[in-house]
Order: sequence, then C-alpha cells, then structure tokens
Amino acid sequence: MTAVTDETGRVIVVVTAVHAPSAPFLADAYASLCAQELPEGWGWRWVVQEDGRGDAVAPLVPDDERVLFRPGRPRPGGPGVARTLALAHATGEDVRYVKILDADDRLAPGALARDLAALEADSGLGWATSRVLDWLPDGSTVGFPGDPDEGPVERGAVLDFWRAGGFRAQVHPASLFVRRDLLLALGGWMALPASEDTGLLLALNAVSRGWFSAEVGLLYRKWEGQVTGQSEHGDPVERESRMAVVEARARALAASGWSFP
Repeated sequence: MTAVTDETGRVIVVVTAVHAPSAPFLADAYASLCAQELPEGWGWRWVVQEDGRGDAVAPLVPDDERVLFRPGRPRPGGPGVARTLALAHATGEDVRYVKILDADDRLAPGALARDLAALEADSGLGWATSRVLDWLPDGSTVGFPGDPDEGPVERGAVLDFWRAGGFRAQVHPASLFVRRDLLLALGGWMALPASEDTGLLLALNAVSRGWFSAEVGLLYRKWEGQVTGQSEHGDPVERESRMAVVEARARALAASGWSFP
C-alpha cells in the first residue's frame, strides 16, 4: 500500500458539495482524505463543488494539485445538484469510481482501500457502502443499531428494508462508493431538496448488487447547522412527496429489466 499521489493511471474521484456554513469543516475532510492509502497505481482527485456563490468557501479549499474547486452558481440548488454538477469533472479514461464525501464528514482510515478492494474483486458489484458512526459535537461517536453483516447486498434488498423500516435504509448513502459509468447511467443524484442520496442508493440497488463493509468507513458529523437537522427537513408534506418519488423511481428501474453489469 502506498500513500496516494496524482501520478496514477487509475483514479477515484471524491465528490464534495459545500456551502458557506459547512466550509470550515473542509480541512477535516481533506485531512481524512490525505490519510487514505491505496494500492500502487491508484490515486484520488477531489472535486469540491460550491452550492451557491459567495466569498466564504474558496479561501478554505486546500491548496493541493489533486483538489479541483468549482465555484457555484448565484442560486443554490442543494447538495444533490452540486454533486451532479461535479460529475462534469469526473472525466477521463483514468476515472473508474466516484466516492461521496460530505464537506462536514470524515473518512475513516482505510475506507477508500476497502471500497476499492470489494468492487475490484467482483465485477458484478456496482457500489459499496460501509458502517457509519454519528460524530457528536463533544467528539464522541455513536453507531447505528442493526447494521447488516459484511458482504453483498442483493438487488432489491435496500428498497424492501427501507419500505418496511419507516423509510430508513440498512446501509448509509453518505458512505457510497460507486462505479462512475453506473452513476452516470442513472443520472447522478435525484432533483430533490433532500433525500437525494437515498434516492440514488435505492436506484443503484434496483439495478445492481452492492457491498457493505462492517468496518467503520465514515464519521458523520452532527452539528447545529447540518442540513438534515433543520426543521424544514422533516416537513411531513414534503417528506411524503420525497419518499413517494424515491420509491417510484426505484420500482420503475427494477421493472424495466435493465441491470448492471
């Protein structure tokens, strides 16, 4: 295993959406990315896509040739829109995979290598996720009860669990690692004000098998400015609509007969 560099023939593009309130956490995300080790011949590129436009984000983006900062548009579109725009820079024959990393989260040591190993070992897997810990303001962490066993996640399993479990999946969409071509074929993230990552996860599982790593892969920061912690995120009318379209898309994909690979 070697520390990642930019001089590589195969690349994992790490995609991060950021807005002004979350920009101060970019240093932590970057440190966790720099601590990753990958097999010889692999490297990462970090695409940091601003959501909205202002003066607060750019000064906090690390100065590193592996980091590409994309200024936002005047009107913010939310994290799903920002991540999908970032895919415009996940290009080139060297780019094989896309990893999601929210600006306020941290990768756990070895996360990228474990994701990569799972998908490189089985061409029938389209995506990978890992165990996630909530990272509380006091620095402590809390795990999720009922994580699945390590191993493959069969097609349709996420939708079935999500529907039966009150619209909560058994694997965490913030830890997604996905084949680039599959992500593009599905159009990136859903055009929703929230739950766009859950929508992508269900769509991926509707057409492909995935993998769950039981080792911690992500620290999911909980803080007062967190988008999912705002009161409007739980608005029952909007939530019902989000869940309905997320499910309808996944079921339509499953019924289409298309599958990966």
